[in-house]
Amino acid sequence: MGLLAALVYGASDFAAGVGGRRFGAGIVALAVHLLALLVAVAGVVIEAQYEPTRQALAWGLAAGLGSAIGTLALYRGFVVGRISVVAPLSAVVAAGVPALTGLVLGEQLSALASVGLVIAVPAIALVSWQPSAPDQTSTRPGVIEGLISGAGFALLFVALDRTATGAGFWPLVSGMSLGSVLVLPFALKGPRPQAPDANAIGMLTAAGIFGGGGNLCFLAATGAGQLSIVVVLTALYPAITILLARVVLGERWNRAQAAGLVAAAAAVTLITLG
Repeated sequence: MGLLAALVYGASDFAAGVGGRRFGAGIVALAVHLLALLVAVAGVVIEAQYEPTRQALAWGLAAGLGSAIGTLALYRGFVVGRISVVAPLSAVVAAGVPALTGLVLGEQLSALASVGLVIAVPAIALVSWQPSAPDQTSTRPGVIEGLISGAGFALLFVALDRTATGAGFWPLVSGMSLGSVLVLPFALKGPRPQAPDANAIGMLTAAGIFGGGGNLCFLAATGAGQLSIVVVLTALYPAITILLARVVLGERWNRAQAAGLVAAAAAVTLITLG
């Protein structure tokens, strides 16, 4: 389920990147949160035997706060800083903090799984690496935005892990509702979108649905497994994004990304065997 979450999250990022070019960052973030909310509601309807609890809904709100912060900081980092700094830093923090949290809470890992986790963290950074454009003159690398983004996504992952499994997908309903409200002002204040075509709207819709599906998969995974393992496997989603970019758009990988893909494959194998 952790790998499935990575697959769906990676597809969401790819669709948002392709279809969101005609929209402002705030609109993309709002659309993704609203569609993720609809997916969460659908999950609740399908699994109607679960009932919400105050604790689960509260952790869901914390997850929504983290999602909004992580998304907005990431997009801002891409604007004011360098993608080559913001993306890998955000991904590593988003994986590292929850993984350490799981270990501190007493999760026990096998030797193979431990080695896999050690390999996975630099793999996440490598597959997220994007070289700076030759004409880029910005002196702000986006370190602060990357750290804030990673912390936001880390809060999302830890909060979803702390929700009671007996609440089903209800925490996602409260979380994505709050996330939508928080990103709404940024969508309203942002630039007006450029006459989007049907393809752009379709890709943006896919981004939201995939993002919501990733939330469902991650919540289900943490309910059945250890946070330290699930979150690192899920955080490998940038590998899926660059794979899709290669297959669909014909984009080339840089050496760092190629090395990251190899390391990611090794990490997944070790964690699975462990």
